Order: sequence, then C-alpha cells, then structure tokens
Amino acid sequence: MNRKCLTVQALGFAALVCYSSAAVAQPLSSFAVLGGSTVTNTATPTVVSGNLGVSPGSAVTGFPPGIVTGGTIHAADSVAAQAQNELTTLYNILASSACNTDLTGQDLGGLTLTPGVYCFSSSAQLTGTLTLDAQGNPNAVFIFRIGSTLTTASASSVLLINSASNCGVFWQVGSSATLGTGTALAGSIVALTSITLNTGASVNGRVLARNGAVTLDNNQVTVCSGGPGFPSSVQGIPTLSGWAMMVLTGLLVLFGLAALRRRAT
Repeated sequence: MNRKCLTVQALGFAALVCYSSAAVAQPLSSFAVLGGSTVTNTATPTVVSGNLGVSPGSAVTGFPPGIVTGGTIHAADSVAAQAQNELTTLYNILASSACNTDLTGQDLGGLTLTPGVYCFSSSAQLTGTLTLDAQGNPNAVFIFRIGSTLTTASASSVLLINSASNCGVFWQVGSSATLGTGTALAGSIVALTSITLNTGASVNGRVLARNGAVTLDNNQVTVCSGGPGFPSSVQGIPTLSGWAMMVLTGLLVLFGLAALRRRAT
C-alpha cells in the first residue's frame, strides 16, 4: 500500500510540475500581438513573429493570408487568458509610473530623449523620427504615459541609439493607438482599448490591446528579445487544470487513507 501511495504521489507531483512549467513557459512576453475582442488582418500577408492571441474574445481573422511564425495562435484559451491577466498588471504598473517629464502638446518627432517616464495628459503625436538614447545602458527603460490616443504620421519612426533596446520601450495608451502607413515603431504598445496598424506599419516589440481589437494590414510585428524586459511582478502565477486538480485531490485522499491505516495498526 505504501509503495503504491508513493508511486502515485510521485507521478502526481511530476504531472503538477510539468503542468506548472508549461503554464509559465508562455507568458505575456512571448506575445507579439494580443487583442481583447478580436484580431483582424485584411487580405494581405502580414507577418507576426511570436505568439498571437485574443481573450476574452475568440475571433482571429485573416490568418491566412497572414502568417504567424515562431509562435502559435491562441484564441480564447488559457494561455491567452493568462497573458491578458499579465497585460492588466503591466498596464497598471506603467500607468502609475512617476512622471519625469511632461510633453503634453509637443510632437515627439525630432526629439532626442534619454531614459525616463514621459507623460501626455491627453493625446500624443509622432511625426518624423523620435530618437531614444540609452547612453550606453542596455537595460535603459523609456515609458510614454499617454492619457488618450497615440497617433503616428506616415513614415514616422523610432531610432534607438547607444545600446537602447526595443524591449525597454513602453507606450501606455489610455484609449487607442493608430500607426500611420509605413511607420516603424520600437517598443511595446500597451493600449486600454484598440490598436490599428495601417498599411506597411511595423512594430519591433509588441502590440497589446486590453479590451478592444487589433487591426492589421500588411504589417510586420516582431516580438522583441533581450533588454530589461517586463517588471518581475508582471509574470503570471501558474494555475492548475481540471486534470491536475483531480490528481491533487487523489493525492490528498491517499494521504488521508494512509494516515488512518497507520492509526488502525
């Protein structure tokens, strides 16, 4: 009886460990595109490098002709739900970051900025090129807190210099973001509502919408790697599947039976 209990306990523990490892293997950081209601691509060959997901909505349209490479489509599954939970945490962390510089009313185009938190009480506009200078620090972080909308003009871009990383740039948007035709944006767009990438726009970072849709049109979205990454508090806590809960319940019953048998003898 004791050997059987030990065997079942070992198998159950291994199953739980394996499940937990799988649960944390696909955090928000692995998603190139994540929508809240839908992810839509027009009849164009958009390429998403990394995971693509939607939750709590379930509609993913336009793939194909859109392509997901180096990742998987997660439509209203547990992985997408976990990523959305982490996205909410990330959004709140960014939105509560202490502001270093107020840029309300200024166009980001033509500016050269060093690491810090830059705030817009309402909308933000990028026309031309924004240069982000990490001053030799590969872990430098640039946060843009935007009260309402982020809009970029056609052919706008973000230039990273002196060890700046795509993974160290965050655009927290209070409503929706719209990238103009041919825009080349660096960093993670973290929008409360929706994100639209017009024809030919590209993002080296992430496109993350909490409640609304992500709309794509002949775009390149590549999940970034390296750099400072997300705050540690954003990483998800593994949850147990129904099967894993059954195993855990069985283990508890076996422990109880073993204890009763020892008392009886």
